[in-house]
Amino acid sequence: MARPRLGDHDFWPAERLAAFRARRWRKQRAHLEANSAFYQRLWAGKRPPARLDDLAALPLTTKAMLRDSQAAAPPFGDYLATPPERVMRLHRTSGTSGRPLNIALSAADAAMFATASGRAMHSAGLGPGHLVVHCLNYRLWMGGYTDHATLEATGATVVPFGVGDSEHLIRTIRELGITAIYCTPSYPAVLERVIAERFDGLAPADLGLELALLGGEPGLENQSFRDRIETTWRLTARNLYGISDVLTTVAVECAHNAGLHVVTLDALHAELVAPDGDAPIDWAAGATGELVLTHLKRECQPLVRFRTGDIVTVIATEPCACGRTAPRIRIVGRADDMVVVRGVNVFPGDVAAVVTRFDELSGEFRIRLDAPAPYHRLPVEAELAPGNAAAPALADALAEAIKQATGASAEVTLLAPFELPRSAGKTRRVFREEPS
Repeated sequence: MARPRLGDHDFWPAERLAAFRARRWRKQRAHLEANSAFYQRLWAGKRPPARLDDLAALPLTTKAMLRDSQAAAPPFGDYLATPPERVMRLHRTSGTSGRPLNIALSAADAAMFATASGRAMHSAGLGPGHLVVHCLNYRLWMGGYTDHATLEATGATVVPFGVGDSEHLIRTIRELGITAIYCTPSYPAVLERVIAERFDGLAPADLGLELALLGGEPGLENQSFRDRIETTWRLTARNLYGISDVLTTVAVECAHNAGLHVVTLDALHAELVAPDGDAPIDWAAGATGELVLTHLKRECQPLVRFRTGDIVTVIATEPCACGRTAPRIRIVGRADDMVVVRGVNVFPGDVAAVVTRFDELSGEFRIRLDAPAPYHRLPVEAELAPGNAAAPALADALAEAIKQATGASAEVTLLAPFELPRSAGKTRRVFREEPS
């Protein structure tokens, strides 16, 4: 199969891109009206607007609606807008926030995913000449085969490793001369421990990796965390953002580290809404809200005004020094990971930025909520770095630093080194214990 042409939409002037997006929306709108029973019902006979700027007149789509649709019309729900025989590929969401969803891709959808997300990966610096190892789940998750196709679209040579067997992975990187890795931000720490325990005299930087494409969970938004990875491995780390229901890679950092470029606006329309309601928020520098996405080109399961659950801040809308005209965003956190402590909104990323400043700590932590809201203190379990012992003064210092950074009072428990689980997949930072 020939590699898709990625295009240069992320460099287009605003007027040219707007005209292109309008043409795509006209076709997508007609497809939805004719073929999506889900949206025919949701819109209750109301026609979707002809202009993207007027989409706020339509109701929002939530993941709960999609789950209900698939429960009533399995396996793909009545938002499947093609005959079932057009489905070429089936994926499933990770299910980290509820029952997994079945995702259907036609051949055209798969090509669109590879092209749009491939442009994002290319923007991060991946391309011909790179030998990249793919270390995400190759089972049903979208981050497996579809992201593999995305990596291939950049022109790089892809090694389909998957998750687990980290010792074998380290040997493979050395034997093949692999230069780039695609994984979650927490996985390098797993590899570091394996190297220390099983490869005498070897350091992470000795593996020769040059580029790390890190996505699937928060991490690189924290500068201390990023600095530690880049120093330990002597490589360049690039942050990626995607959402399986919509597009595997939506936004990515360029060489200037000036925020996540939303380089996929040829395939998506982006909005902001209030996280605690549905009021639209103007897309402008400095604005913060929940990201809402609409497909401009999808056959099987097109989504309109889908609430991603991700809180983002628009950093800039003017062109970047790299020449890309795509707007730039910063991920603040997941709406369902937000903890309200005496009226203060706290995200795991806020805590991570504090924990990683302490040399006595490993950087691993979790927020364990063992009671329903309201919360008067933030319960943080932080793991010690090897060679350090728990001390009340350290716990107090961390609690005070969290208070200074977030405004929320914290109750800190220090855990022994390596007491918290490591994972090659997504790392959970907020644990909400179910009532017995």
